[in-house]
Amino acid sequence: MLPSYRHERPIALFAGRSNPALARRIAEAYGQELGQVTIKNFSDGEIYVRYEESIRGADLFIIQSTHPGAENWIELLLMIDAARRASAARITAVIPYFGYARQERKDQPRVSIAAKLMANMLTTAGIDRLLTMDLHAPQIQGFFDVPVDHLYGSAVFAEYVQRLNIQNLVVVAPDVGALKMARSYAKRLQADLALIDKRRPRQNEAEVVNIIGEVKGKNVLLIDDIVDTAGTLTNAAKALREAGAREIYAACTHALLSGPAYERIESSVLTKLVVTDTIPLKRPSEKIEVVSVAEIFADAIRRIYTDESVSTLFVE
Repeated sequence: MLPSYRHERPIALFAGRSNPALARRIAEAYGQELGQVTIKNFSDGEIYVRYEESIRGADLFIIQSTHPGAENWIELLLMIDAARRASAARITAVIPYFGYARQERKDQPRVSIAAKLMANMLTTAGIDRLLTMDLHAPQIQGFFDVPVDHLYGSAVFAEYVQRLNIQNLVVVAPDVGALKMARSYAKRLQADLALIDKRRPRQNEAEVVNIIGEVKGKNVLLIDDIVDTAGTLTNAAKALREAGAREIYAACTHALLSGPAYERIESSVLTKLVVTDTIPLKRPSEKIEVVSVAEIFADAIRRIYTDESVSTLFVE
């Protein structure tokens, strides 16, 4: 085996403004402070980025989730560009939530494949590697010509559910797209599996048509990667309760929670919604609990820096 000299390069962790709390947790879990960077807006809104310390020859990790607004993307691209021009040896974009991933194919005439456009912009800006979690469509990894390390939130969720010691559990996928994820949870938790057949008459709206599998008298864990307006989630929970389910938990990696999401969740039959901190919550809620993915990202960063395998963290 050839010797690795990557560890001889200094490592530097920097963060944008989209999710500073998670960035601090990742740096703390790694055992290193975040680097100093100035990011500000001019009076017209234009973003300015300047690294306040030398990053020449550094193995650089830029932590930035890209949830709305769009300036989170622009900020990340400017940080990458500034790092490349400052002669960083390697630039890894750490994007806990990869925005625009839901537009990953041309499913209608005259629409953009936004996820591919974001991949192109990241590559053009100068990244050497991408580290992300629970892409809405795993095939987005193929949009990149640089290595992509795709982590899964299932480890922290499975650990959380195991601590609850829920008896007579069935894992439910709210749609066909979440079936593979739900199957992996069911296997890990040694639970039954069910599927909700739904129709989406228009964007951000869904209606339950049929429940495939037995949920009557059972406790339920709903699994999905994103909770946005929470319409799909709360409608699914309502249908499950009407079908005889008892306690209904939900685990969703990325908590966008836009529009009426909070009101829907708080008035729903859900016992608890568990989310990660890839996106900061707009406000707390008694029905929403947050588990951190900082340790997983810190471990992945450590393995990338030392040229070790990251594949052991890929378990769904």
